[in-house]
Amino acid sequence: MAEILKGAPVAKAITEELAVRAEKLRSRGTVPCLAIVRAGERGDDLAYEAAAIKRCEKIGIEVRPFRLEAGVDRQELLAVLEQIDRDAGIHGCLMFRPLPKHLEERRICQVLRPEKDVDCMTDCSLAGVFTGSGPGFAPCTAQSVIELLKHYKVELEGKRAVVIGRSLVIGKPVSMLLQGKNATVTMCHTKTRDMAKICRQAEILVVAAGHAGTVGPEFTNPDQIVVDVGINSLPDGRLTGDVDFAAVEPMVRAITPVPAGVGSVTTAVLCKHVIQAAERAAI
Repeated sequence: MAEILKGAPVAKAITEELAVRAEKLRSRGTVPCLAIVRAGERGDDLAYEAAAIKRCEKIGIEVRPFRLEAGVDRQELLAVLEQIDRDAGIHGCLMFRPLPKHLEERRICQVLRPEKDVDCMTDCSLAGVFTGSGPGFAPCTAQSVIELLKHYKVELEGKRAVVIGRSLVIGKPVSMLLQGKNATVTMCHTKTRDMAKICRQAEILVVAAGHAGTVGPEFTNPDQIVVDVGINSLPDGRLTGDVDFAAVEPMVRAITPVPAGVGSVTTAVLCKHVIQAAERAAI
C-alpha cells in the first residue's frame, strides 16, 4: 500500500509557523493584510474565499474584501487594483480568475506590482519564477506541490521528475520550481508521444493534465511518488483528480489524494506569501 500524502498536516505546520511570524510583525507595528478582489459570485471562488479568510484568521492576517458585480467595467476594476497598489497597509492581493469575459484579463492583471502579487498573476511575477529571482511569488498551487514534498521529506535534488501539463498556472511554474530544487524535469502534454513510457521512468510524477483519469497504472513504477494536482467533478458530484487513484495507489510508493491533497495546502501558501510580503515591507 502506498503512503498517502495528505495536505492537512502540511497546512497545519505552515499555519503554526506563520502565526508566530505574524505575531512578530504585529509586535513591531505591522499588521499583515491581504486584499481579495472578486468579480461575480462563482461557486468555486466563494468557497476558496471562505477558506482563505478562515486561514488568515488563524494566522493573524487582516483581510480586506473587494466584492464587485460580475458586470463591473474595466475602469472600476482598475481603480480598485490601483487603490490596493497605493495602500501601504495592504501587503498582498488575490484576484480571482478567470475574470468575467467582457474584461481584458491579461492587461488588467499587469496593473498590480509584483511585490503584492501573491498568486503570480503578472508577467513580472512569472518571470521571477523562471529566473529564480525577483520580488514576485510563484502561483500558490504550484508552490503547494513543493511545500507538500518538503513536508514529507521527499528529496528532490538529482531526482527524475515528470510533469504532465504545461499551463502557466501549474505545469510550467511547478517545472521551474522543481528545477530550482535541482530535480531533472521532463514536461509532458497532449502532443507527447509514448507518455506512459516517459512517466514510468519518473521518481516523482506531478499530474496537472486537467482531465480525470489521465494517469493509470501503466504510467507508474513501484518507487514513484505521485502528486495529483487535478480536480474534476464527476456526474454524481464527487471530486476526483487527474489520476485513477484506486488503480494507481497500490502500484506506487506514495500518492496524494483528491480531495484532501495539494488543494488543502493552497490557502496556507497564499498566507505564507502575504507574510513574506509584509516582512519585506517592514524592513
